[in-house]
Amino acid sequence: MGGWRKDRDTGEEGLTLAGLLMFGNLPLITEALPNYLLDYQERPEAKKEMRWVDRLTLDGTWSGNIFDFYRRVIRKLTDDLKVPFQIESDQRKDDSLVHIALREALVNTLVHADFSGRVSVLVVKRPDMFGFRNPGLMRIPVEQAVRGGESDCRNRTIHHMFMLIGLGERAGSGIPKIFSSWKIQHWRTPMLYEKTEPDQTLMELRMFDLIPAEVVEALHKSLGTKFESLGELEQLILVTASIESVINHSRIMEISDVHPHDLTHAFTGLVKQGLLESEGAGRGTVYFLPGTDVPSPEDAFSFQVIDYKKIKLPAEGFEVSGEAPEVSGEAPEVSGEAPEVAHQEVFAVYGISDIKEHHELEKIAALVSSKKRAPKEDVEKTIIALCSSRYLSLRALETLLKRSGISTKGLSKPYGKEQET
Repeated sequence: MGGWRKDRDTGEEGLTLAGLLMFGNLPLITEALPNYLLDYQERPEAKKEMRWVDRLTLDGTWSGNIFDFYRRVIRKLTDDLKVPFQIESDQRKDDSLVHIALREALVNTLVHADFSGRVSVLVVKRPDMFGFRNPGLMRIPVEQAVRGGESDCRNRTIHHMFMLIGLGERAGSGIPKIFSSWKIQHWRTPMLYEKTEPDQTLMELRMFDLIPAEVVEALHKSLGTKFESLGELEQLILVTASIESVINHSRIMEISDVHPHDLTHAFTGLVKQGLLESEGAGRGTVYFLPGTDVPSPEDAFSFQVIDYKKIKLPAEGFEVSGEAPEVSGEAPEVSGEAPEVAHQEVFAVYGISDIKEHHELEKIAALVSSKKRAPKEDVEKTIIALCSSRYLSLRALETLLKRSGISTKGLSKPYGKEQET
């Protein structure tokens, strides 16, 4: 199993670190890993306060190893799940896709944890969601983990041990299975994300419909006709911000098939109307409802409950429209000391809230934009360079390059060795 090994050179043999974590006792585990901490909390409400009705942590009343933690916690997570009646091979199958997803999420949390990290392994059960946190960042991009097919497990021997008893998935299929199970239930797309200082990876599995009726009703009461006048995309953004506290472009694109350019317009319009506030710049921009706070890195999961009475609305007489302001096809002239209006126009056209980033794109585009005629190869290389670090719509490319009728057909083929690398 890999829990006990012999050094072929010295003849010395003994427990591996994986064997100690999986089957050892707490005093010896903490002697090897002083920051080791496991924590399960069942909370009665979706609130930020650290109250619980059931908790399992390293209190000395049990072994403290991760195998016993798994066995105890999985029972608590699935204890009151409703199981559909199913027959398989003439026997009742007491399982469901949700059971499978929770098992995979718990195993995934343990086998990818950096047990030398500064935060605990934390599992939270609430009426509205299940939350899983492990210390350490992901070893592959989040997008790749969601797509599946590639895995880079931090604790391979522990993963192997779980697989020997039928738990855990090979070849990076675990995360896609969780996402698929939640989608079949018609619940909100799971959230998988990272935080730094201290490094941690979090997954939130919310048992909400995409647009819960009770959240829509609360927003109706709070915003009145302002909410009703918005388009479907804008309403989806506000509902998601209400449920998840903080959102960004990539999160909305996970739960809808909206075009990035349309999403930029929607966010810009909501911010201008005072229905959303933003913080950060460029790709780091996040959005939240007025009157709410951005969770700090120490806050595990989106614990904040929205108090709709505190939402600040625009001044009376402010006309609210479901559509973002029209943006001309011409690139706005922006100086280093750009006024707020020009700044917003740049944001609307390019999806960029950082003026410096806008200038960087213009520098890259200058090879083509500064000429009346440019070789096709230069145009294509410039498009690839512009799109190498962010998504850009055709309209944004046309504006940056000062060209119309741009086509990106066939640009999957790289140009030169540098681009291929």
